[in-house]
Amino acid sequence: MTLLNDLRTRRRRLGVAAACTGLLAALLTTVPAAATPDPGDGPAVEQRVSQGARAEAAAAIAEGEIPGQDEIVHSDNIEHLVNIPKEALPGTNSDLAFQGKYAFSGNYDGFRIFDISKPKSPKTVAQVLCPGSQNDISVSGDLLFLSTDSSRSDSSCNSTTQPVTEKSSWEGMKVFDISDKANPKYVAAVETACGSHTHTLVPERKNVYVYVSSYSPNAAYPDCQPPHDGISVIKVPRKTPEKAAIVSFPVLFPGEGPDGGGNPGSPTNPGVSKTTGCHDITVLPSKDLAAGACMGDGILFSIKDPEHPRVIDQVQDNVNFAFWHSATFNQKANKVVFTDELGGGGAATCNAATGPDKGADGIYDIVGKGDKRKLVFRGYYKIPRHQADTENCVAHNGSLIPVKGKDIMVQAWYQGGVSVWDFTDSSKPKEIAYFERGPLDTQVMKTGGAWSAYYYNGYIYSNDIAKGFDVLKLNDRRTDPAKRIHLPELNVQTQPDYFD
Repeated sequence: MTLLNDLRTRRRRLGVAAACTGLLAALLTTVPAAATPDPGDGPAVEQRVSQGARAEAAAAIAEGEIPGQDEIVHSDNIEHLVNIPKEALPGTNSDLAFQGKYAFSGNYDGFRIFDISKPKSPKTVAQVLCPGSQNDISVSGDLLFLSTDSSRSDSSCNSTTQPVTEKSSWEGMKVFDISDKANPKYVAAVETACGSHTHTLVPERKNVYVYVSSYSPNAAYPDCQPPHDGISVIKVPRKTPEKAAIVSFPVLFPGEGPDGGGNPGSPTNPGVSKTTGCHDITVLPSKDLAAGACMGDGILFSIKDPEHPRVIDQVQDNVNFAFWHSATFNQKANKVVFTDELGGGGAATCNAATGPDKGADGIYDIVGKGDKRKLVFRGYYKIPRHQADTENCVAHNGSLIPVKGKDIMVQAWYQGGVSVWDFTDSSKPKEIAYFERGPLDTQVMKTGGAWSAYYYNGYIYSNDIAKGFDVLKLNDRRTDPAKRIHLPELNVQTQPDYFD
């Protein structure tokens, strides 16, 4: 295990490598306009990089300027406690959720439950085979929720792939009873328009509302017709989850004509995804607020009436954002961090050719009050370590680290690893810690790296697409106060009031 603290040489050499190859320029020109957000949505495609790029990467590794293949490096204030490789579920690892002493790990083949009562030695409690990408995962009480955004033959866990053009195909939300963590039981399924790419819980005492994000309608898809432009709202009674059903479909981007009212994308806005729905939503129930990352748009909306969310403000960045992917509020609810998943998570965008503003986080202050609140752009954040041209790298899922008076979060960057950064000054964000592995391969582009990285009860947990489940410990006076905060449950997209 190696510590790398001097980033200057890494920037210099990989900047040269990126500039000498046309691969990145081609990827960034062709991918974002019709982005396939989140790796694994389509067939995995390995792309061989140029001979020059391979030679530059080999030289950089030999001189210690970037990590070697699969080599682990980190800042000196992070410990890598353990990695738990995949076992029964070989598919793409996706999101994470937490409850008490358990961590719930999504995987395109199903989900896995870990006992994390001893973070240095997590134990597998259950592995449930239930294929259906992305298997985005959340928990609330005795219920576990799983998103299916791939066309299946039926709603069962024995389903097989089936063309989306067939009316009988199924996509949507699955609900499990996890009162016995060792034996989860499948109790309900709700089909939703265009499937469920991700979902967000708005929990209440008697019911759990589920906001289902989906997109990319097509006139040839019977269950995913344009313009779409909205979210499905599911109501799940806690005592009778088998009665789960859609209660509304709020259109967030109203507009006339077949294309609706969101960002028109290319060719009007070259390189920007057309808005046909939302990719992900984060709710802040304590403030009745939500932030939506919706392809070509970022939105702020009220969830005071959870069945009928209402848009307050809508913003676009047609210069540097290709695909609005996810959102995170700060604790005071006066900022939102939006991520841009440039290249759909499958491109090498953390290098000099791409620059510091594309494929980054966008930091927005929330100014004003009530329905007059506005999202105001303040700055970008991107990891300060250039990656090899064979490493898919872009901003992805993260969470707050609860420190009073500070805005600090931990975030996954695929093969860029895990970054801890401070955005207390919205216009001058800075990294304070990091963890990463060297490239999966130095000859071809392979998809891997950290899908999500979340802070929960004193530790950072990361789900690596290819390598498995990682546990990290952060030792830094700036973040140490967060160790006093213990939550009974955490779904990052249902953001808690950490200090209530």
